[in-house]
Amino acid sequence: METKTKITGAQALMHSMVLEGVDTIFGYPGGAIMPVFDALYDFDKQLNHILTRHEQGAMHAAQGYARVSGKVGVCLVTSGPAATNTITGIGDALMDSTPLVVITGQVGSALLGTDAFQEIDVVGITQPITKWAYQIRRAEDIAWAVARAFYIARSGRPGPVVLDFAKNAQLAEIDFDYKPCTFIRSYMPIPEVNPDQLALAAQLINQAQKPFALVGQGVVLANAETELKEFLEKANIPAAWTLLGASAMATDFPLNKGFLGMHGNVGPNMKTNECDVLIAIGMRFDDRVTGDLNTYAKQAKIIHLDIDPSEIGKNVKPDAPVLGNVKETLPEITQMLHHATHQAWINSFTEFEVLEFDKVIQREVHPTTGEITMGEVIRKVSEASENKAVLVTDVGQNQMMAARYFNFSEKRSMVTSGGLGTMGFGLPAAIGAKMAAPQRTVCTFCGDGGFQMTIQELGTIMQEHIGVKMIILNNHFLGMVRQWQEMFFDERYSFTEMQNPDFIAIAKAYRIDGTEVRKREELDAAIADMLKDDKPYLLVVNVEKKGMVYPMVPAGTCVTNILLGD
Repeated sequence: METKTKITGAQALMHSMVLEGVDTIFGYPGGAIMPVFDALYDFDKQLNHILTRHEQGAMHAAQGYARVSGKVGVCLVTSGPAATNTITGIGDALMDSTPLVVITGQVGSALLGTDAFQEIDVVGITQPITKWAYQIRRAEDIAWAVARAFYIARSGRPGPVVLDFAKNAQLAEIDFDYKPCTFIRSYMPIPEVNPDQLALAAQLINQAQKPFALVGQGVVLANAETELKEFLEKANIPAAWTLLGASAMATDFPLNKGFLGMHGNVGPNMKTNECDVLIAIGMRFDDRVTGDLNTYAKQAKIIHLDIDPSEIGKNVKPDAPVLGNVKETLPEITQMLHHATHQAWINSFTEFEVLEFDKVIQREVHPTTGEITMGEVIRKVSEASENKAVLVTDVGQNQMMAARYFNFSEKRSMVTSGGLGTMGFGLPAAIGAKMAAPQRTVCTFCGDGGFQMTIQELGTIMQEHIGVKMIILNNHFLGMVRQWQEMFFDERYSFTEMQNPDFIAIAKAYRIDGTEVRKREELDAAIADMLKDDKPYLLVVNVEKKGMVYPMVPAGTCVTNILLGD
């Protein structure tokens, strides 16, 4: 994979990306990156550039593309405000371990430090929220920097990398010689596996009477869904998933006991503080899952499988820390496991499933009177798509409801902003998800607030004819904030009620079909109309204005302190 010829730095960047397997780029041109976009003009058959309407939109689209495809997402923007507009997406990608290479334009090297037009210290700003940030000042460094960037972004625990590309380096001519990066002396993306810890983990599981597995996004990132299934089935271990671990197990997998955390299912939260061995697989024990750490799983032996040494012991101290890629460590442990039943333990989840269905799910998913609920819309869309669609969410009540009530049958089917919780994520991320999997149905659920944060990306959908199915769950409130105001701030609804535009009229202006649903009897037909073809479609459903997401574990309390509503 070597080629040598004299070309410009901008052309070298194009060739480098092609050699790294890039096929799709999301971006927005401008002055300091113009030579690169000029070079891109000649690569239209190899590199598909999607012109978004805002740089943050490009970032979230690249994230959606990366999450569904498993490849590195690429974002290309100019300097100054364009670069600073990428910051939210970069931070989001770091928190959620999404592999990205973000290329920003920069003023020429001779102007650096002069406060030149649209100059900003991109490396200084992004270093704390990237795996690596580097400024390319010489054309001779381009191939080396790009190879290194893609290797760092995709290897180990994935994450974002920034290349700040000075304009003089884009224009200078060089002899191009590209070598992929496979090793960096100071960087160990996959830690060495300790056989003793594997054996200890297997021993603890074999001795367990009440083992319980917590499945995180590490399983998805490692493409270890099959290995996870074999591990759980051999020892008959019930499992639950984090928000980003959704779709690592099919919804109807018998050992799948549901969603963990603040708005998760009752059984998984209760059983966390009852199990005798807790097996955390590719998850980071974030506060929305653990609640009060002083009361979290104190009765259990903790096994923690993770690729990132910094996560081991950060929040919960493990008895058996298993470092390594879970695609490799899970099978090693599975080989040492005894076949087990644990049937009484598994059956003990049933009482909580019945309780939650009676107190929460029945009302939310199967209402017969009153206003339309979020849960019934989500479940109907899921079932109408035969539970095969890619789910993309925004942030807030729509996100938690979608995680609870959308069903999964295929892997890499959940795209959402977990760690950073970025409103406005859903619409552009759905664009990237559809570009990554054009053969799949992509449904994005947004609140009326989040949708308006990146509503301009309807222009991207229009121009590129991207068949995203957009569902706005319209309650005329910033719903999650309103829920907290109702529960914890004496119903003082401070600046959370929203007067919204005619979303369907806006979609029509972008030549996108859509319909608005106000009555329950209109819902099924509207969903069928939305899913009848692969064209973009906006479905606005007016849902109950003061709906609540239950169950709920109040922030900072014990995971068993679960509120079920009225």
